Amino acid sequence: MSEELLKDVQKMLTEEKWTRATLNNYSTNHFKDLDLILKEVQEKKMGDELKQICNDHLGHTKTSIIALYLSGMVSLSRQLIDDFAIVNLVTIFTDNHKWNIVQYLCERILDFGESKFALRTLADCYRNNDEEQKVYAVWERLVKVDYTEADVVRALAEHFEAEGDIDSCVDYYKKALHRYINKQLFTNVREIWQKLLEYCPEDIDFFLHVQKKTAKNISEEKAVVLLQDIYAVCKKRNDVNTAINILKIILGYDEKDGSARKEIIDCYRRKYIAHSQLEEYIRISNLNQKYRNVHDAIKDFEKHIVFDKGNFVYHKTWGVGRIAGIRDDEITIDFAKKRNHVMSLKMSVNALQTLAKDHIWVLKAAWKKEKLATKVKDDVEWALKTVIKSFNNACDLKKIKAELSPSVLSPGEWTGWSNKARTILKTVPHFGVSIDDADVWTVREHPLTFEGKLYNEFKAEKNFFDRVKTIEEFAAQKDAEFDGEYWTEMFSYFMGFLKLSGQVNEQVVASYLIIKDLAGKFPSLASGISVNFVEIFEAIPDVSEMFSNLKDAKLKEDFLHHIKLFVAEWADVYTKLFPYALLPSVITALEHEGYEDKLVSMTTQCFDNYRKYRMAVVWLFKNSAETPWFKKADISFERQLITLIHILDVSHREIENHSEVTENRKIFKQVYGILFKDEILNSFIDEAAQDTITRIYTLINDMKSVDPVDNLRLRSRILDKYPNFKFISIDVKREKLVARSLIVTVAKYEEKQKQLIHIMDVEVPANSKEIEYALSLGDLRENAEYKAAKEKQEILNSTVAKLKDEIERAQLFDPYSVNINRVSFGTKVELEHDGKIEKYVILGPWESDPENRVISYLSPFGNAVLNRAPGEQFVFAVGVDKVSYTVKRIEPVAV
Repeated sequence: MSEELLKDVQKMLTEEKWTRATLNNYSTNHFKDLDLILKEVQEKKMGDELKQICNDHLGHTKTSIIALYLSGMVSLSRQLIDDFAIVNLVTIFTDNHKWNIVQYLCERILDFGESKFALRTLADCYRNNDEEQKVYAVWERLVKVDYTEADVVRALAEHFEAEGDIDSCVDYYKKALHRYINKQLFTNVREIWQKLLEYCPEDIDFFLHVQKKTAKNISEEKAVVLLQDIYAVCKKRNDVNTAINILKIILGYDEKDGSARKEIIDCYRRKYIAHSQLEEYIRISNLNQKYRNVHDAIKDFEKHIVFDKGNFVYHKTWGVGRIAGIRDDEITIDFAKKRNHVMSLKMSVNALQTLAKDHIWVLKAAWKKEKLATKVKDDVEWALKTVIKSFNNACDLKKIKAELSPSVLSPGEWTGWSNKARTILKTVPHFGVSIDDADVWTVREHPLTFEGKLYNEFKAEKNFFDRVKTIEEFAAQKDAEFDGEYWTEMFSYFMGFLKLSGQVNEQVVASYLIIKDLAGKFPSLASGISVNFVEIFEAIPDVSEMFSNLKDAKLKEDFLHHIKLFVAEWADVYTKLFPYALLPSVITALEHEGYEDKLVSMTTQCFDNYRKYRMAVVWLFKNSAETPWFKKADISFERQLITLIHILDVSHREIENHSEVTENRKIFKQVYGILFKDEILNSFIDEAAQDTITRIYTLINDMKSVDPVDNLRLRSRILDKYPNFKFISIDVKREKLVARSLIVTVAKYEEKQKQLIHIMDVEVPANSKEIEYALSLGDLRENAEYKAAKEKQEILNSTVAKLKDEIERAQLFDPYSVNINRVSFGTKVELEHDGKIEKYVILGPWESDPENRVISYLSPFGNAVLNRAPGEQFVFAVGVDKVSYTVKRIEPVAV
């Protein structure tokens, strides 16, 4: 049946050739009949065969209408880049003004996704038919896929302007403005700029963004022209602060601009009209003198102008103060602990930091702590704005925390408060990130849209994969605009990587996968893709290295999926990439397709080269040890354990050598957990022969990375099964350590470890906050809080040093090794003195409790009784008295 269909097509092509049907013979019905054939071909999955027949026919009959249509439609259905056939067909009918057929063909093309060519041609069809409203509707679709088209965007703006739809008009004028800047057509830019100043003069952030782009893409001189236009508007609206900012930008482009310098002085006079020292500060800053660098003059003026009666200042020793008065060149300041302090203006400018009345330091000094804490907790947005504005309108969360915790919020309160703060910073329009640092937040005078916030984050991020997350977040919005300037710039960033002008790396691969993923959700985005996956894959110099550098889990999965779809030898690539992927989907795909032999080979290779594939060995052991193909690899359980022990040792050595510390710590933690926490070793010991245990334990005992507690427990487990097991290496080890070691019980060892962790993780950070808070109170000479905090710091540091030294020296006591032939650690001894029996337990300094007759073996009495045998007599000096003791009995004590 399938062959009959192809024969029918071949027959149609032959008839078309010999009858030489003219274009006038074709109607839309002919193409509808061809669509029925295409539907049947699709159902029978014969697209490749049909396309081949048509392409062969086009080789000698280039204008075959049937072949061009069928071949073109198959390409479109496969989302192939090759659209030559369908474009050629549409062109043929367009040149012959067959608009009804052209319209049908364009609509068929658009059934498979947006196409710039089809949309433009369809608009021409509607225009020829005098259907203007349909033209505008098609244009709206066109500008969403053609990011370079500017004239059509402007035409749409003018259309909506005429219709009275000002919101749509402004939206399209903004898009057109950006596109004309990209084309460097300044006349058009200026015309639209003036239109937008008429419709939305308050959108200052937009205008400042556009002028910056104009300076970069066209010239700084042209940017100044635009700024002069918006300055005139701000001046007319009496928006002095914005006017000053615009003049500073103009002077940044041209510091010799005398007109801008004169205007900024005029703005300062209007802004500070009530300032008592205004003209004096203009004079001493030389702001109106041409010989003085304008930027230095502005800096000096703004540094001085904040000094006025009633304003707040900060001194590093005296804290927050308020200017009580200014007379000639002297300023009188009231500090909390230093009233009526007089300083010269010159000294004040250098020694004092001026503070706004709503600066967080002023509020801390002026408000009661309870009042400020309540306000901060009840109004998180207010608190964020207050702190951020206090520090040049740029703060990260670390700085915000330093200002609020523990001085205003307790550490516990900060945790919940900071979660709310993160949400507000991310969602409230008045907050945005700095263009230089994605971790630094600013307060915006004019609210940002959510798209604008994400765009700013995108521009501030330096890491490629952080930008990946941002564009994905942008695309995930319900009403995301894919023809706006924000989207265009972000999307163009990734499109730029697909030019394949150099070597294909992880950024090129990631960009392709991102764009393909977005195009799958929004077909209009597919029109810009000019390469296919196979071309990209074949240009990767080292697939394993590239895959390792692909720092996004979803992109890794997408890459593997594309390999399986488009690469013939995908199974070999999967086994090669698995040690770098460690994804269950890789194993599942190979299992499902019956590649058990490749899985066996991969497993053997990983264990044979465990140093290179450490993570893969761990993954296989944890997740695949019971699978049939793993068992076919014939790796004994003893070898598996030995390999894990070697990996543990290698990872520890790498950590000590400061080599890939984070990765090696992760491996070490996993393997340690498998061996000791999951009790794999214990289970193995319960079943293994003595010589096998000897091999395993010798490896473990030679590793200093194993916790002594775990080592001791393992040793006890071995003795439970083989009571006469000889730990030769341990005895040698103990002889070497005895001179400096500190013998301790397991219980005390764990207690001291917990104590050290508590001090390091809780007490030291708390003390650091106490010192930080005490410093904020000023004058260290009279600061009792600071002195107390520093004294506590010294005690903590001393305690930590002592604990670390003792823990490092600690040698765990093994209850199985106790010898009751002589008094030793872990024994209870009965001594006779003057006919009376005294009982003592001999332990270490950590366990010592003389009141309950628990004696340290390092104490004078403990040292005197140590190593004594039953029946042995000894004399112990107590002051000037000498006391005689006889050892009567020795027995082990449970510890």
